Amino acid sequence: MNTPHKTIVLAFSGGLDTSFCAAWLAEQHGAQIITVCVDTGGFSADGLAAVEARARSLGVSVHHTIDARADVYDHFVAYLIKGHVLRGGSYPVSVGAERMAQAAAVVGVAKAVGADAVAHGSTGAGNDQVRFDVAIGALAPELTILAPIRELNWSREQESAWLSGHGHDVPAATVKYSLNEGLFGTTIGGAETHDSWQMPPDEAYTMTVPSHEVTAAPEELVIGFESGLPVSLDGVPMTGVALIESLNARCKPHGVGRGLHVGDTILGLKGRLAFEAPAPLVLINAHRELAKLVHTKWQSHHVDQLGAFWGMQLHEGLYHDPVMRDLEAFLDSANALVSGEVRVRLSHASHVVVGARSPHSLMNPEVAVYGEGASAWTGAEAAGFAKIHGLPSMLAAKRDALAVGPTTPSAAHPTQTPDDEDVVEEALS
Repeated sequence: MNTPHKTIVLAFSGGLDTSFCAAWLAEQHGAQIITVCVDTGGFSADGLAAVEARARSLGVSVHHTIDARADVYDHFVAYLIKGHVLRGGSYPVSVGAERMAQAAAVVGVAKAVGADAVAHGSTGAGNDQVRFDVAIGALAPELTILAPIRELNWSREQESAWLSGHGHDVPAATVKYSLNEGLFGTTIGGAETHDSWQMPPDEAYTMTVPSHEVTAAPEELVIGFESGLPVSLDGVPMTGVALIESLNARCKPHGVGRGLHVGDTILGLKGRLAFEAPAPLVLINAHRELAKLVHTKWQSHHVDQLGAFWGMQLHEGLYHDPVMRDLEAFLDSANALVSGEVRVRLSHASHVVVGARSPHSLMNPEVAVYGEGASAWTGAEAAGFAKIHGLPSMLAAKRDALAVGPTTPSAAHPTQTPDDEDVVEEALS
């Protein structure tokens, strides 16, 4: 194939898709192939060494390893926590955060080496193709984007067969499942996840003990927060990355963190994945409970709404839209006083927030104790509030009764009486 490309930088994880891309691009384009493994979490030192060895075995010219865990935490995870984002009420947007960091790192290498093209291993039916393309287009529109699997529309079995036919080994496990291990969780795709009635077997999971094998005794831990972000675990100060890694380890023997998620993909399809996200789920739920103590009613409302929107934009690859900086400014402001401690109980594949405290709490027993009594107002004032608070409902009921006309009274929809009209007129006077 004739091509003007001399140097291609490939986002590389060492899995089936990117292994295929490395070998295919070298054969088809005759260009120098430079691979970049961006560590967004989930890799051990031995794992990173294995990825580099895999790249070398595929004949790449140069391989780079970039540690982007802190970048993932600072720019993406921090706001997923501050906005307590759970897509579909369950999934902590693990992959979307990583792809933005990976795209930025790959573009950085491409610019540094003077490459004229970048490549990724995304298919034509998933979210990642859009995330990579949009991010690369925003950061380096001059670079050509190559996506061999999307262009060929090949299955994982076809990729595997091609690699085997060209003398490259293919671990059997990589054909059945597509795993993505990162700082903010692991996702599992393929096989049973394509059937909304089925779930992957226990051996597909890598981070947690199956619930039926949990033998660990229940335990409690305390997470310290400052300005909306976790800063300590059981009183020990930690960086965000270290705290997530430590919390994952604490949750593993309890089987905490597994889930299944069905959602709408960027392309408008229904997609389903299994995931393991012990630390993300615990941190997001702990943050939400602490924020409830500190936020006013309307702060809580808008954090929920705007946090979910920020998460959706990230999920759909639109991190570089300027509105994201506006939303981050709001989330930073809303979290300025979200500081304190949260107690979490881990027990047999579940976690429960059992306590939270903050020096900025709005839960003040000197004003009132919910359901018991109040010192900041009188009973008459409370009755007056209830009367005014219910006035719109009373007016609507009067309007609807007049519109329908006389009917037989019922317990559910009694007709109004002259006394009701007197009450309304009195309230309006």
